[in-house]
Amino acid sequence: MLIDFRSDTVTRPTEGMREAMFRAPVGDDVFGEDPSVNRLEQVAAGIFGMEAALFCPSGTMTNQVAIRCHTQPGDEVICDVTSHIYQYEGGGIAVNSGASVKLISGNHGRITAAQVAEGVNADDVHKPVSRLVSLENTANRGGGTCYELEELQKIRAVCTENKLSLHLDGARLFNALVAKRQEAADYGKLFDSISICLSKGLGSPAGSVLIGTAPFIKKARRIRKVLGGGMRQAGYLAAAGLYALKHHISLLEVDHHHARLIAEALRQKDFIEEILPVETNILIFSVRGRYTPAALVAALKEQDILALAISAHQVRLVLHLDVTEEMVQRTLEVIRAL
Repeated sequence: MLIDFRSDTVTRPTEGMREAMFRAPVGDDVFGEDPSVNRLEQVAAGIFGMEAALFCPSGTMTNQVAIRCHTQPGDEVICDVTSHIYQYEGGGIAVNSGASVKLISGNHGRITAAQVAEGVNADDVHKPVSRLVSLENTANRGGGTCYELEELQKIRAVCTENKLSLHLDGARLFNALVAKRQEAADYGKLFDSISICLSKGLGSPAGSVLIGTAPFIKKARRIRKVLGGGMRQAGYLAAAGLYALKHHISLLEVDHHHARLIAEALRQKDFIEEILPVETNILIFSVRGRYTPAALVAALKEQDILALAISAHQVRLVLHLDVTEEMVQRTLEVIRAL
């Protein structure tokens, strides 16, 4: 029994999802004629009470399309230093948008309204124009931490005051909504654009959705074309996303519960130095003593458990749809024996 905690992107479609994909009506999405894609975009936008949406192959593409929509060359994007848009999207902000970045050291990936206000550049020809704030919820490198709605509202107020756009990298936003008992519609009122991933905690094989106003999505569709994101008969993938939105959001709490169980077992071990706050399905911890991250990952692999060393000090485990109760119990046994 192989247990894969490397990421929540390793899931396979469930039988119900496969059936939905098999039966999906399709057409040419670049012509706007794929009924399954059109339906997914309508549903996703409706969840957040926003006007329109755009289906893309990946979360990196939805983020990069959004940044290019919101900025022009020479502008500046404000974000946390650990943000996915900065750390894991191949320098796309510079390549795709010609924009610079102001990095803020937040709290486990979360920045505050006060930090955003301080980061806004004055109207000075020597400085780039502060144009966009990008937040990440949940924060991947923060260990899956979540924003409080009150802080998001304060950040929105700062953005409005300074005429900044506000984008949300919500790759795992549904994990945050479940963990914090928040409403999706509240996010639609706060953000100018939202990116959600269907291929992470929700278990789809591929795809992300960018959500915003109708004019914004019209512009985004053109940029998606430039980036090569038109997928033609993409309805087979869109059907998987529709199935996930209907059936898999309610299962996310199980992943959160499993993450807490594993964290509790790790806290009993003397080689654990620190565990970041466990709010959702991501578990990041630092090791010391007889294990390095690489050595611990190797020891787990010998027991058919796959984990990821993400730095010289840290290991990451991610719970997901394909991790069963039996797999969690087996993992707890292995940890206790280390």
